[in-house]
Amino acid sequence: MKLTVNLGKDSYPIYIENHILDRAVSYITQIFSGKRIMIVSDDHVFPLYGEQLVSNLSGTYECHHLILPHGESTKDFQTLPTVYKALLDAKLSRSDLIIALGGGVIGDLTGFAAATYLRGVKLVQIPTSLLAQVDSSVGGKVAVDLPQGKNLVGAFYQPSLVLIDPLVLNSLNERFIHDGMGEVIKYGCIWDAELFRTLASHSSFEDLKEELPSIICRCVDIKRIVVEHDQFDTGERMLLNFGHTLAHTIEQQFQYQRESHGEAVSIGMYQITRLAEEQGLTASGTSGKILDVLERYELPHECGLPLGTLTEAISLDKKNLNNHLNIVLLHEIGDSYIKPASIQFFADNTRMV
Repeated sequence: MKLTVNLGKDSYPIYIENHILDRAVSYITQIFSGKRIMIVSDDHVFPLYGEQLVSNLSGTYECHHLILPHGESTKDFQTLPTVYKALLDAKLSRSDLIIALGGGVIGDLTGFAAATYLRGVKLVQIPTSLLAQVDSSVGGKVAVDLPQGKNLVGAFYQPSLVLIDPLVLNSLNERFIHDGMGEVIKYGCIWDAELFRTLASHSSFEDLKEELPSIICRCVDIKRIVVEHDQFDTGERMLLNFGHTLAHTIEQQFQYQRESHGEAVSIGMYQITRLAEEQGLTASGTSGKILDVLERYELPHECGLPLGTLTEAISLDKKNLNNHLNIVLLHEIGDSYIKPASIQFFADNTRMV
């Protein structure tokens, strides 16, 4: 399956195929004619797929690799000097290539390094987690975290190619399958009621597995459409942030140690829909439908904190401009909209979420 993100000179193909890692070189030679490649990965992913990728590429290119610790704490501004040093030591020039082989953390961090090293080096994304395959590897948002919040230093930097191999998900820890399902459910909520019904018609991820390649493709296609309409996140692309206003603050509250990103998004989607229903902004019963699907895929819907604990971090969120928040809400499943609001939307400080 091939999709193309049409962004003029920044257009790029996305290939979704089983065993595509075995044929990576045939795709990379189509977009890269330079000499050196740096593969950035982590200590979970590289032992599984790194050598396979290196051996596939090394007959054609001079390959180097950097292995970083896994986990959100790696996506830190302080990690960047390590990445830049590895690129310099390998003598990567602006005519060379960087490959991000890993989940969302590696994709975001490596993407930001590629965007800023020598003012921009060609980038290929090879996502190995469900979350990265359906969401973060496509669209060009790259970033690192600061102690004050998630993704506060970032850029828009489109890859030259995305290679998605659904079979790598077989080696994923079960928790991170569920994590990715949080973002899959998001796409059904904001854009595609039929996708949501498909998810609701299965009893578990195992039951859904046969349909996974087509579901990944549908999520990527939705993101492609949204990014083509709004590359720089000033309008329609904000819909992709459904659940994220609360999710980022939940992640930060626990120093990224408790809820994963997809788990936090799941909580955020349910809780913000519950608030919107109570204010007459979302059709009654919508949060119940979301809760049912979250439970099918073993995702949480509450974090056990009073809302007031989260509002200070929300006020620092980069989507909060002049005390003006753009909150993503649902009219109903599959039909989302952007609601201009203030921090008062979250005014019930004592309620538990």
